[in-house]
Amino acid sequence: MSTAYVPQQPQQGNAGTPPEPPPVPPYASEATRLLCAGAYLDPAYRDRVIEELYLDEQRIVAPSLGFDAARVLAHALRARRQELLWSAAVIGLWVVGLPLSGWLLAFFVWPSVLLALAPWLRGRAERPPLYRRLAAFVARWWGRLQFAFFLFALVAFAFGGGEDDDSSYGSSSYGLYDSGGTDWREVTDVVTPSLGDGTGLIEVWQAWFGIAVLVLIGLCVAAQRNQFARALAAELSPGRFPDAAGDPAEKAEGGRFQRLMGRIRLEQHAPLIMYNEKHPFCGAGAAYDTWVLAVELKPDDERKQQPLSNRVILDRVRPLIEQLRLPSEYAGAQVRDRLRRLEIDECVFLPVEGLLDRAQAPYGREQFEQHRTSAVEEGAEKRRHFLRIRVGGWEEELVVTVFVRLHTQGRMLMLEIAPHVLTPVRADFKDADRASHRFRNNNVLGKAAGAVVLVPGSVGRSLVTLGRGAVYGWRLLTGGHTGALPAGPAVSVRELASTPTGSTFQEMDVSRYLRSIQDRVGHGVRLALADAGYETGEFVQKIVNLSNGSTYIGNAEGATFAVGDKAHVSSKSGGPAPQKGSGNHGST
Repeated sequence: MSTAYVPQQPQQGNAGTPPEPPPVPPYASEATRLLCAGAYLDPAYRDRVIEELYLDEQRIVAPSLGFDAARVLAHALRARRQELLWSAAVIGLWVVGLPLSGWLLAFFVWPSVLLALAPWLRGRAERPPLYRRLAAFVARWWGRLQFAFFLFALVAFAFGGGEDDDSSYGSSSYGLYDSGGTDWREVTDVVTPSLGDGTGLIEVWQAWFGIAVLVLIGLCVAAQRNQFARALAAELSPGRFPDAAGDPAEKAEGGRFQRLMGRIRLEQHAPLIMYNEKHPFCGAGAAYDTWVLAVELKPDDERKQQPLSNRVILDRVRPLIEQLRLPSEYAGAQVRDRLRRLEIDECVFLPVEGLLDRAQAPYGREQFEQHRTSAVEEGAEKRRHFLRIRVGGWEEELVVTVFVRLHTQGRMLMLEIAPHVLTPVRADFKDADRASHRFRNNNVLGKAAGAVVLVPGSVGRSLVTLGRGAVYGWRLLTGGHTGALPAGPAVSVRELASTPTGSTFQEMDVSRYLRSIQDRVGHGVRLALADAGYETGEFVQKIVNLSNGSTYIGNAEGATFAVGDKAHVSSKSGGPAPQKGSGNHGST
């Protein structure tokens, strides 16, 4: 079942075009579901989402292409609340267990801190420097060895610390001595030399209490993992996720939460984009083969000139792009090409500077129409009008967006084509369902082993989690974010969760989408020029050259030149210039 979201568009073409299935709204798309799952998997990603969308209250959200950032924020806040509660429970067990165990558990704190510091020492890079990997390796294994040694000593004291020195040989077989003659008191004396006989400040029951605390911590870790697995199998499952009304994360109370959810859903899909000057296309992904073409408007002596404006050219281009939705007449009624869901609209970019409050952004319909009417014919630096063409493929995980801008002034035509690509969601986010299924269907021994492995670093991780929560709370109370001036989006939560590159098939699809759209844009502009009575030969030649990745050079007869980083300089005298194709399609 397709989950790509594209708003309904007016259909072009004949009556025989097969009907399309209803579009999936952004809050129910697969991309949204995977981002929500990622909020439970990666604490660093979760913190960035909360900081961008919740802490900085006056920061406008980046355009959310094919997903719902508000729902991602709701699950990020829910995941943080759960993590803080479980961390508080673990620390509470340690706080209670330390004095009741005669402070034996204090020996386990430092190894746990080392284990918690190991990921930070390594860093988040895929291939960190050698010194980082070495430091993380030493911290991890030193913490494991220390924890194992202290655990061994604690168990030895619990089993052997209560026996007297003059115990009979028969009782020693299960008390102070094992079958090999090992004196467990000597082992415990290495850790607590003054308390190893169990008759000093520490009693055997305290050692047993320390073991019980470690077991309870293991149960907390297992319960936390089980809670995450149940969330993926329930409200985040493909079957139930489209039901946003039944999502427990959406039902969170609080005036700030509800207010920000409303603002995000107003801004994230609006055609008016309030942008940050440093990153105007934030949310659209990485730039991909940007074109900037300038051509002189030369009247065609054989045609009558007509008025030519930016709007006239856009109105000529748009129907040609809409025709990309039409399937081949021989393809049948079950065509699933993503170009059938191609989305076309017009957007206006406005700088956020000058606003005194986030609510002052002109998102009203009448206000947008005024900006669009004025911006389409102007070449201003800050306010810019674009024709936006979007294709959401691979269940909205591969999003191709092409921004087209036209400007005519001084008998010159400026054509700007700025494609952007959102690559697929991170592999670990996509594997969340698989990990949840494996955990839920594992046997008791496997679940217990997974929890035991996490117990050594539990106190360190819990301290780090509570520390981050305390820092966040302090920033929320003292940062003055509520009364701050509005700011444009700094990052996109979708871009934060993207992989560097897609698969070979996905790269092929990106090239196909872009080639189809760029060729239609160039064809539409050429037709508009011809209809208005202007020559089109120079424009067509430059389009062909840009399509081939080269740079157009005007009249180069008799000259020696090179184009591109790997080009070779050559010179030929006489003979016609090389031609590609027919007509006016030249090549350099």
